[in-house]
Amino acid sequence: MSLTPTKDIPLGFQAPDFNLPDTVSGKTFTINDLRGAKATVVMFICNHCPYVIHIRKKLVEVAEKYENEGINFIAISSNDITNYPDDSPENMKQLANALEFPFPYLYDETQEVAKAYDAACTPDFSVFDENLLCIYRGRFDESRPGNDVPVTGKDLVEVLEAILDGDDIPAVQHPSMGCNIKWKEGNQPA
Repeated sequence: MSLTPTKDIPLGFQAPDFNLPDTVSGKTFTINDLRGAKATVVMFICNHCPYVIHIRKKLVEVAEKYENEGINFIAISSNDITNYPDDSPENMKQLANALEFPFPYLYDETQEVAKAYDAACTPDFSVFDENLLCIYRGRFDESRPGNDVPVTGKDLVEVLEAILDGDDIPAVQHPSMGCNIKWKEGNQPA
């Protein structure tokens, strides 16, 4: 496990489109199929990462709350399943059903979507406004496995509340930290 931060890239970029299968429904979706009326949260997660496992329960609660407010969540796993079989589509479906994910759990087999979003770690969060322009790239909150800080989703919730209230998005955005995306051999971004 290699502790990796979210890449620091300029905000304002357009959400890259994708055409990915949802491991639960079996349907294929694009960003426009899943976008929210007010905002869209795109998150790169996986089954086995301890940083994702640490926040999963609260993440489901936050998503349930805001999806009723016009903010949709999209989860994508891009990990190499040959070396990390826990992250296979079958296991993704089992986990999503067991935890009752209120969002689709998409599988990025080619890893091209992770590259398009400059995703580096799990969990990796980007929030896009109603025009699908990126307004946040950062952490869920400051809690990490073993640091005894409660999991609250504070940083992400602050952004989502600002969107709903029509306020400015917080200028200070702390990078998410987690396991690196498990790239297939020879497929790691430059």
